[in-house]
Amino acid sequence: MARASARHLLVSTEEECLNIKKEIEDGLDFADAAKKYSSCPSKAQGGDLGEFGPGQMVPEFDKVVFSADVGSLEGPVKTQFGYHLLEVTARS
Repeated sequence: MARASARHLLVSTEEECLNIKKEIEDGLDFADAAKKYSSCPSKAQGGDLGEFGPGQMVPEFDKVVFSADVGSLEGPVKTQFGYHLLEVTARS
């Protein structure tokens, strides 16, 4: 079965998500951005969600994590929780 590792940050608006994405693209470290902006408890680990399999995350999140290139910055991804930026750190 496929497994993936990812890190993410969660904010309440698409606009905020896009602004943070630009900051990361301009050089802000993803982990630092997660610690600074994310409303998810994973922010304490720089947004690291560890390893998980298909179906363990909400469908919108799963779709991106199991299809995007490893290392790419993806988002905004809208879920019931808000807007996510995510980075797939590994997949096997």
